[in-house]
Amino acid sequence: MNDIISYFSSIPSSHRALILAGGITLFWMIESAVPFVRFDYKKWQHAGINIFFTITTIVVNFCLAVILVTAVDWTEKNDFGLLHWLPDMNVWLFALLGLLLLDLIGAYLVHLVEHKVKFLWRFHLIHHTDTWIDTTSANRHHPGESVIRFVFTTLGVLIVGSPMWMVFLYQTLSVVATQFNHANIVLPKKLDNVLSYFIVSPDMHKVHHHYVLPYTDSNYGNIFSVWDRLFGTYQTLDRDKIVYGVDTHMKPEEHNNLSNLLAIPFQKHRSPKSHE
Repeated sequence: MNDIISYFSSIPSSHRALILAGGITLFWMIESAVPFVRFDYKKWQHAGINIFFTITTIVVNFCLAVILVTAVDWTEKNDFGLLHWLPDMNVWLFALLGLLLLDLIGAYLVHLVEHKVKFLWRFHLIHHTDTWIDTTSANRHHPGESVIRFVFTTLGVLIVGSPMWMVFLYQTLSVVATQFNHANIVLPKKLDNVLSYFIVSPDMHKVHHHYVLPYTDSNYGNIFSVWDRLFGTYQTLDRDKIVYGVDTHMKPEEHNNLSNLLAIPFQKHRSPKSHE
């Protein structure tokens, strides 16, 4: 564990970029060879839109990184945050607890809030408009949503009192997890079920991308599945019944046009259907 802490305490930006690009490449190759759904779409054009949003996410996080670093430094200097107030514990348990709490605030909570607050939903909606979910969909976030998620990540750091190595480790696991659970792949059903008790599996997250409520408002987790099960937001749906997208934006000119996707938060809001 000490080697992991040492590495993530000073992980080079180039390594983080390599993990991001490597994950997309790996899952892209797997889903191209054995896809779960054989989409009738222009794969590179679709990927281009999603990679654009991936780049804007990187830019937003890079520009705001000084805030995150300052928050980490402040918690360490002032012994502030849950991890600072707990008794000494095994380093593996310390890491797991910290990652769970960061995932709760920086992934589950912000995701839940984005679905419940109409103004925030306008920005998150871009992610749900994708009707061809694959690994490039993982970071399909409007720049405005990237700011929202950054705020919650910083809030998580302040509440949890995470050291910098834990923040970098969490962000790395988060990137790989979201690429994995968005990938256009299918695992053996029993394996997927077992995984879903611990982490967000592909089938579990596919339900979240079903085009109508109540399924859209479920399975908010990113790395760990425990929060959905604990807070009653876990839903299941047969993988063969899943239809990707969101019922208010099913037309290609709405969900497959970059200029329209950027403008969606500022367009007239349409209420989704409550059921099929």
